[in-house]
Parts: sequence; structure tokens; C-alpha cells
Amino acid sequence: MHVPDGFIDAPISAATAVVAAGAIAVSLRGARRELDERTAPLAGLVAAFIFAVQMLNFPVAAGTSGHLLGGALAAILVGPYTGVLCVSVVLLMQGILFADGGLTALGVNITDMAITTTVVAYAVFRGLVKILPRTRRSITAASFTAALLSVPAAALVFTLLYSLGGTTDVSLAKVATAMIGVHLLIGIGEAAITALTVGAVIAVRPDLVYGARGLEQRLKLRVNGELVDAQAPLEPATSRTSRRKLWIGGLVTSLLLAGFVSFYASSNPDGLEKVAADQGIDQKAKEHASADSPLADYGVRDVDDARLSGGLAGVIGVGVTVVAGTGVFWAVRKRRGTTSQAA
Repeated sequence: MHVPDGFIDAPISAATAVVAAGAIAVSLRGARRELDERTAPLAGLVAAFIFAVQMLNFPVAAGTSGHLLGGALAAILVGPYTGVLCVSVVLLMQGILFADGGLTALGVNITDMAITTTVVAYAVFRGLVKILPRTRRSITAASFTAALLSVPAAALVFTLLYSLGGTTDVSLAKVATAMIGVHLLIGIGEAAITALTVGAVIAVRPDLVYGARGLEQRLKLRVNGELVDAQAPLEPATSRTSRRKLWIGGLVTSLLLAGFVSFYASSNPDGLEKVAADQGIDQKAKEHASADSPLADYGVRDVDDARLSGGLAGVIGVGVTVVAGTGVFWAVRKRRGTTSQAA
């Protein structure tokens, strides 16, 4: 759903840039409370994983594909404020290095793909975990539903932005119907990826899942010969899987997905590209400012072998994103420590 330059006019693009800047400023402050010695090292990895999985377009309908947006996954794993920052880092890397998503449309993309998906997903997730039984399965189910709903929400926000600043005269009713319809299908893929990932992390280190903190299940203790209810953590924090092993495993998985599996991703246009072509939204699309980047279109310039070119670009993207994301989150974490000492 990366919006290119030219889809949205300058005033609305500027307005969304202000919204995005404000949201990032708020998220930087909020992330200080979310990031600790457990989540700070993982936040950069989450950004890199989202980058990698976004390269894996999956077919959703005839001639149409979809890919992970990542807001729900990031919010549940590392917190909503940190989640906004994770997806924003990914979008920034994609726009600058890979010519994916317009630079003048960066505010639109952050508002739509980072803010909307994270806010909607985490609100739905928190609402569900309050009413569902407090089990690992309920967290996974809530993750699935939250991710599913976040994608059509983003499609709806894009339609709203297009109604305010679209550069072509097309039927908004047709745009809304097409966008929401195809992104409901994409949302199923988003939900499956999110639930599987959250479930996998919970299985080995539930204490590292931000959305699972404070969730407890009833255990029975024998006191004076009688069984009574007792509160215990969902899983013991002393899991055999260390944070370092989890981080290394996640990074290796991201590199494999971006460097190898991405070659087998669907080549069909994604939901927004398909709707834009069918409805005429792309009539005034502009060439990307970074179209001559050595990594434009997720390939390495002067590398003729398509498999090698795409794989190298994916590996570079994961590496750059994990370094940039980790740097940002460690700085935020350090700032939290400095602020606490000053207080």
C-alpha cells in the first residue's frame, strides 16, 4: 500500500507530513516508557523483520497481491508507540533506498501504514484480551483479529485522504469499494502472519511480548491439603531461550526471507497498485525521486542475475533497517535512563 508521488496533492501531503511528524514526536516520548532492557534490543529486529516480510507479496485475487503492513505485529510485540516508530523506520528506508513509496508522500504513508494500522490494531487487541480468557491462545486470537481489521482500516484512511487531495477525478465510491474489498482479503494474510509470529515468540519467550505483559492464568496450589487458585505468569521469565538466541534467530530468519524466499513472492501488483490502475488513480503518478538509486525496485544495479540482485538488495535492506532501527531505539532507551536519573 505504498503511496507513490503524485497520487495525493501537495496541501494534503503537507498536512499528513505534519500529522506524521507529530505522531513520531509523541511516539518517541511514549517509547521511552515501553522500551526496557528486554524490548530495546528487539525493536530494531522487529523493524528488520517487517521489512523482510513486506518483500513477500502473496496472491489474494486474480492479478492482485498483498503484503504485510506490520503495524499490528509491531504494536503487539514491542508496544504501540514503539510500533509506530518501527514501521516509520521501515517506510523511510524503503522510500530513500528502494524507491518504494514516494518521498513527498512519506507523510501519507506514515499516517496510513504506521499510525492507522498500529492504533487500530492495538485498540482492538487490548479490547479483546480484556474479555477473552487469559491464555496464550487468546493472545494469538486477539492478534489475528487486530491485524485483520487494521488493513481495511488503512484502506479506508487512504480513501479519505484521496477524497480530500486526490489528483484525478474518479468515483470515490468505486475507489472505496475496491480498496476496502481487496484489502479485506489482504488482511487475512496480514492476520495469519501476525498471529503466527506472535504465537512463535510467546512459545519461547512470552515475557518479551509487550501485549502479553500482565496477562496471567489461574494455577492451583496445594495449601494445607486443599487446592486453591494462585496467580502465576503466563510463562516463566526464565525461559531456556535467551534474548540473544532469539535475536540471532530472528535476524537469520529475516535475512533468509529477504535474501532467498522473496524471489518466489508474487509479481502481481499489490492492492493499491491494482486499484490505482483499474480506477485511473495513477494517471498523475510521478517518477520517484530515488528512481536512480543503486537499490531501486529491490535490485542491485549492475547485477544481471535477477535472483542474486533481489537477494542482495533484500539482505542489504534488512541490514540497514536493523542497524538504523536499533540505533534509534537504543537512543530512546538511553534518553529514558537519562530522564529517570534527572528526575
